[in-house]
Parts: sequence; structure tokens; C-alpha cells
Amino acid sequence: MTDFPISEADAANELMRLARAIRRANLKYHAEDAPEISDAEYDALMRRNAELEGLFPHLVRGDSPSALVGHEVGASPLAKVPHEVRMMSLDNAFSDEEVAEFVARVRRFLALPEDAAVVMTAEDKIDGLSCSLRYEGGRLVRAATRGDGSVGEDVTANVAFIGDIPQALVGDDVPDVFEVRGEVYMARADFAALNERQAERGEKLFANPRNAAAGSLRQKDASVTAARPLRFLAHGWGAASAVPGDTQFAVMKRIEAWGVPVSARLVRCAGVEEMLAQYRSIAAARAGLPYEIDGVVYKVDSLEWQGRLGFVAKAPRWGMAHKFPAERAETVVEAIDIQVGRTGKLTPVGRLAPVLVGGVTVTNVTLHNRDEVARLGLRVGDRVVLQRAGDVIPQVVENVTRGQKLGGVERAPFVFPDHCPECGSEAVAEEGEVDVRCTGGLICPVQRIERLKHFVSRGALDIEGLGEKSIIQFFELGWLERGPGDIFRLKRRREAILALEGWQDKSVDNLLMAIEAKRQPDAARLLFGLGIRHVGVVTARDLAKRFVRLERLREEAARLAVRRDEAWAAYNAAMSAVAGDGAVTPDQDKFARKLAGELAGLIGVEGVGPEVTLGLIEFFHEPHNVAVWEDILSEVSPPDYVVEALDSEVAGMTVVFTGKLETMSRDEAKAQAERLGARSAGSVSAKTDLVVAGPGAGSKLKQAAALGLRVIDEAEWAAIVARAGA
Repeated sequence: MTDFPISEADAANELMRLARAIRRANLKYHAEDAPEISDAEYDALMRRNAELEGLFPHLVRGDSPSALVGHEVGASPLAKVPHEVRMMSLDNAFSDEEVAEFVARVRRFLALPEDAAVVMTAEDKIDGLSCSLRYEGGRLVRAATRGDGSVGEDVTANVAFIGDIPQALVGDDVPDVFEVRGEVYMARADFAALNERQAERGEKLFANPRNAAAGSLRQKDASVTAARPLRFLAHGWGAASAVPGDTQFAVMKRIEAWGVPVSARLVRCAGVEEMLAQYRSIAAARAGLPYEIDGVVYKVDSLEWQGRLGFVAKAPRWGMAHKFPAERAETVVEAIDIQVGRTGKLTPVGRLAPVLVGGVTVTNVTLHNRDEVARLGLRVGDRVVLQRAGDVIPQVVENVTRGQKLGGVERAPFVFPDHCPECGSEAVAEEGEVDVRCTGGLICPVQRIERLKHFVSRGALDIEGLGEKSIIQFFELGWLERGPGDIFRLKRRREAILALEGWQDKSVDNLLMAIEAKRQPDAARLLFGLGIRHVGVVTARDLAKRFVRLERLREEAARLAVRRDEAWAAYNAAMSAVAGDGAVTPDQDKFARKLAGELAGLIGVEGVGPEVTLGLIEFFHEPHNVAVWEDILSEVSPPDYVVEALDSEVAGMTVVFTGKLETMSRDEAKAQAERLGARSAGSVSAKTDLVVAGPGAGSKLKQAAALGLRVIDEAEWAAIVARAGA
């Protein structure tokens, strides 16, 4: 068994904390232009999230930050604009080794020989606001912010005042439709001058150039934008009726020729050494650049290779941001507060004397858990070193005054509470867990409120207009006392809601319509919204796809509960035998192992292991949860979960790849199968529909023949892919 540096229970708890912290950071950074943490701190959170998801892929949450881009537009005076081609983010690297691994990963995915050159482009990564410019017939028709990647804000009127952005592209080769994508930014000198003017007028100062640029561009009144010195640099493109080149570098040069600024530091690099040399060159020039940058971006130069590499979650496989080292600063811990989360976890939060780290003022920092507070020896009054990893979420890396007296006075150590500060219930850490949890469950008001917030969140039912403030207000009024099902009974309280401060006819009707629109929710979203431990967005989809109807999932959980009890009985019998005569009979050992194996995989969903299985069993074993479940289903009717297959001849099939694939890697083959609506399995069974066999196929090919399965070679698979247009 692989030894992990953290237990699965701890990993699940930390992933929950990370999702919440990153969600708040995204809101503050992207939607409110008022970040609370540095870019380095944010990258540290994302990095830790990716590390844990890599170690425990079955714990990936439905609201995982690794699948999200930016932040949903939400309430905004600007119109919403859907992106024809999603605006993606980039994965990050922080070391030379990670850059080398990125290139190696590309090589492996494309099944390239070791001596094949992997040419990349490299350019400075501007710290600005992402913007997409749509040109039709060569003329600018729309500009939009990135938003959540799928929907942004319309800033067409505002970009008319940015001199770097041409209203018409120059050239006789401009495609009918072409979206230029890049960063709106503010130069350092312009930022300093703007803050001077703000100070003279007694107005609020901007924290950094990125915030100033974002706040200036996202204005309902374009005249405000006109008065701000904004700039633009292109770094890519989105929707296009034609692409004027077959490499990243060539297309960027054409964009530049059409009149759109492109970084002067954009170069081609033939291999890792040249990439790192460009990184060091840009890092050395960083302080003297006219604008803020936070790293270097690498992209596979070949557009054909980019197409084959495709995307994962929120980022392309063919791009990587190599971030600069984090910045550090010292400050004082003024208080240590305890926050209670949706699952009852007690999280210590350090309240800090405000300190500027990486251009952002930081006042709060998560201290993760009881053990982390003890490890740092933290007490109120300690002076600590903060780091913003990758320049967003802050972390304490050192306690400078550990164990020292304050003003000559001995200080008492911080005592982690053994009772929930919200409901008074006992707070304990289960065996093997580092996190302390409130045992109050549904009687704990914070947990109930957090579960309601989770239920209406974007990854779950996504009920627009029902935010944190409204949920807390309605809960305190007793309108959501029974749980999420009460949300669908709010229509009976229309007049009561209307009588509350801040509510008007239109806002109440909009809320009630948004709720009614979810009467037939997506089954996977509903399942995720229930907040079952270890069941994230991806797992919820896999479970919904497997069982089609949610009631079948509940029935399976009940059946598994019986199997669990049998497994425990077998285990206890075996232990009793050891205690009795020191020997476990072969039959006892075999029975215990068999049941333990069944428990781990009985759900029958690839990637769903014993943790998820036990989470489902425990959820449906709790009478309160069953009551909530039945109450919700009395109000909503989720349709059967049937995934629409792509128009391909293998849609809905289970495909197994075996042997050596000569024209593509195994990862690329699996990605192709997924695009075609098929499921890629690792072993041959009676449930297998198709086997793709390359040279050297062994036992799997024999098993396929014995089962009478259809077997094709790599060329036939390529023909299937081609016919589907994938």
C-alpha cells in the first residue's frame, strides 16, 4: 500500500477548507476587485488542492477549484455575455522540475520519441484582467471579461477608450470572425499617478495595478473608464472562422500585424533549457518592466498538437504558467477565532494586524487545524511571517516570537475548544483524524446554514438570487427550519418576504421564479447539493450516471449497509478467533477479505472507492438525513439521469485499450473515447463492448476472444474517430 503524507479523512477535510477559501478568494479577486490575499497565497492554496486531488482522486469535490475558472458574474450592473469558446485558466509550475515534467507530460501524451523536439512559446504573464475582443468583418463588435469562463460581462463601450485596442483590424487576411484574447492592465507609472489623484480627492486608494485596471474596466459608466489610463496586450484567441497560421507563434504575429499589441518578449523555445533561460531573463528584467507580471507562460507551439492535447477541467494540457517565487512579510496575530464549517469542522483563523504582502493588504489567515496551531506554537500577540504563495492565499510559514514573553509577561498557550462555539455541542476528533468536528450535526445552526448555502451554490442547484444573506435571514425567521425542502415552500411566504427590508416585487418574484425553475433539477447537481461526505461534483455525476434514478442509489446504500455489517461481523469473528486460540481459519480470512473487497467496489462506479461508499451508507443511515432526503423529493422531481452521447458509433459503449498504441498515447486514446461518448475501462469483462488492440496485446486480448467481444486495431479506431469528426 502506498504511504501518503496525510490520511484520507484529513485530505477530505482540507479539500473542503481549500474549496471554501479559494471560492472566497475568487469572489474577492475577480468579482469585487478587492483581494484579501496575495497571488502567492492563492497559488499555494491551488497547489495544495491539486496535490491532494492527485493523491486522492476519488475525493475530488463537485465544487473543486481545479474545475472552476475565475468567478461567476453574479450581480453586476453590466450585461452578461456568453463566450462562444470558453475562456480557460492555466495550470501553474513553481520550479524548474515542474516545467521539465510539463514538457515530458506533453511528450508522453502525444507518444513522441525522446529525440523529437517539443517547441514552446514563452512570454511574460501580465497581472491584469482577462478580456475577449470579438471582431466581425474586421470590426470590433463586442468585448467581454472572462467571468467564470463561460459567461463574462459586456465591456464593449468601455474598451472603446483603451487606445491599444483597435476598433478595426488592419489587413486583407482578417477572418470574418476572430476573437482576440488578452489582458487589460494599468502601467506602474499610470497606477501611481492614479492613486495620487485619488488621495488628493480624498477617495479610496487602489491596492495594486491589477485591481485598478479591473475596477476601471468594469464600470457601468464608460466615462469613468475613459478617465483611467488602461492598456492591453494580446496573448491568444478564442472563436475564429479561420486561424491564420499553424503555430501559436505565427498566429500571435498575425494578430500583432493586424494592429493589436503583443508582448515584445514572446519567443519560441526549443526545449526545457531554452524555456528556463527565457524565464530567468524575464525574471531579471521584471523590476524594470512598465507593468506588473507574476510569471512566464509556456504554450505548445504546434496548433495540431494543441488540438490533440485538448483540455482538462479548467486548463489546457498544452499550456503552463511558470510563477515567480512568493513574497513574504511580518505581522502580529491579534486574535485566533474558530469558524465552524458545513461538515462541522472547527477551523482556527488568525486575525492579523493589517500587512501589505505582494501588493495586497492581508488581515486574516487560515490556520488549518488544531495540529497546525500547535506546530507553530501560536499565541495571541505572536509575530509571524506570512507568505503569499504564487502571489493569492496567505499562509503562516514561521512564528518569530514562538515561546517568548510579551512585554516581560508569560502568555498562556492557545487552548483549542472542546465544544462547538456555535451550538455548545461536544467537539471531537475521530480516531485517525486531525480535524476537530462539532457533533451537533443538524442541530448546529452553522452547519445547517452552511448546508443550505451549499445546496443553492453554483455547483449544486444554482438558485440565483438566494445568497448567503437571504439564507441566514430566512433561516433565522424559521422559514428554512426543516432543511433544503423549505426553499421550495418559500412561494407561500411571498407577502412575508415582501415585507422585509430590501425586498421589492421584482426581486421577490425573480427569486421565486428562480426557485420554481429548479423543480426538476439535474440529478447529479441535487445529489452533490445534499452535502454527502466525499461526494463531489464529479463523483455525483458518476453515481447519477450509474444509477439513473436517485432512489436506486438510496436502495443500493441500504443494501451496502447490510454488507458492511456482515463485513464487520466477519472481522470481529476473525479477531475473536485470534484472541481465542491465536489463529484465524482460512475460511474466516477469505470471507473477511472477500466482503472487504466487495465493500470497496460494490457501488460499481470506476473511481468510487470505500470512502464514498461509506459516506453514502452513513448519510442514509442517519434518520435526520433520510427525512431531509424525503422532504426534498416531495418538492422536486429530478428526471432520470441520462447522458447525451455524442454522434458517434461508440457512444455509450465501454472501450478497453490494450497493447502498444503506436500513433497516440494511452491517455490520448482515453480522451478520444470520452469525447465520443464512450467509457474507457482498464480491464476486459462481459460489460466490455469494444477492445482496441495494438501490438503486444496479451491476456486482455485472449479474454476478449473468449468472451466473443469485438476487437479492432488502432487504424480502425482512428477511422471511428475521424467519422465522428472528433
